[in-house]
Amino acid sequence: MIKQNVDIVNFNSLYEVLEEVKENLSFNITKYENKKDFINQKNNLQESLIITKSNKNDLSEKNLLVFNHLPLSLAKLIELININLIKLKFNYQSNIKIQDFELDLNSKFFSKDNINLKLTEKEIEIILYLNTNKKKQNVQDLQKNIWGYSSNLETHTVETHIYRLRKKINDKFNIKNFIMSDVEGYSIE
Repeated sequence: MIKQNVDIVNFNSLYEVLEEVKENLSFNITKYENKKDFINQKNNLQESLIITKSNKNDLSEKNLLVFNHLPLSLAKLIELININLIKLKFNYQSNIKIQDFELDLNSKFFSKDNINLKLTEKEIEIILYLNTNKKKQNVQDLQKNIWGYSSNLETHTVETHIYRLRKKINDKFNIKNFIMSDVEGYSIE
């Protein structure tokens, strides 16, 4: 499982405490000396929880956790961080943009123009995998990375799932070319 990121801005004492116990944490930590350093690096970062000690940093982030009321016990501190990471992950999973669609991993709805389509877990995996990998994916790639099959098995699982997913999307949204295919493989463009 990939660990979420916690960015600590202008709060060296917190970073030092968490650094001491980092092997027991369920998240990664990164320290920024000041707001300017954080902003300069932000473009290359995934969405993460940002922690600072006061609002004076003027970081207008929706995922900002400010500690004004200190001290806290280490257990309470880690609990607050974990709660905020769970909220951040839930919010991220509620609104993944794929072309003109929104994918909500929490409810498993694929939506466009207030029309919702309920997807299975495997259909979601296919859409996310094809959307993440911009090059075309052949049947063997999908078998290996979605189903965990070895490439020497003969199966029509991939083709069947893609056929059914395309049909569901076409029936609900009247879109025939959401998942493209040719001799090189499948893609979402």
